[in-house]
Amino acid sequence: MSTPAEITEVMGRMGVKGVSRVRCRVLDGKDRGKVLTRNVVGPIRVGDILVLKDTAMDAEGRFQKR
Repeated sequence: MSTPAEITEVMGRMGVKGVSRVRCRVLDGKDRGKVLTRNVVGPIRVGDILVLKDTAMDAEGRFQKR
């Protein structure tokens, strides 16, 4: 089941492949209002809508600013 989520913050970029770490708020479903951290590939801005396959997991690992 797909769940929409709105990007609330772009935390930064990782590597050379265009991966961004973003914070998003779930808009619908049982986890409505939950704030998740996700890794997103491609161009992204605050206010964009992501369609998430799973709302149970967060992006893991340390994020280093360069």
